[in-house]
Amino acid sequence: MTSRLSSDLMVSALIRRVEAAGGHAMVLARGDRGGGAILIACAEKGRVEKLLERTLNLDGAYVWTGCGPAAPAEPQQFQDYLDRRRARDPDLWIVELDIAQAERFAAETI
Repeated sequence: MTSRLSSDLMVSALIRRVEAAGGHAMVLARGDRGGGAILIACAEKGRVEKLLERTLNLDGAYVWTGCGPAAPAEPQQFQDYLDRRRARDPDLWIVELDIAQAERFAAETI
């Protein structure tokens, strides 16, 4: 059995990597420290472009999967989706990464 990083440690590492590269990262909602799901709002220059969620694939490895609305015209659609998810899962971590190629930072952290 492979040991896995706790959710809070994964989020912390992701934030540090983004900030070290000159970007900005912020925890929008804290979830369960050990095993809460992680959702990333990928932003560039303050505008959220995509949402990613850490999921397990069939091999038992974590991958980042797109979720939520696909680049809507209204930013409020992203917020509405995040609010619904958080209401259903209080253990959910929501992290915003504001940096070019935010998906790359997420992929490299897994």
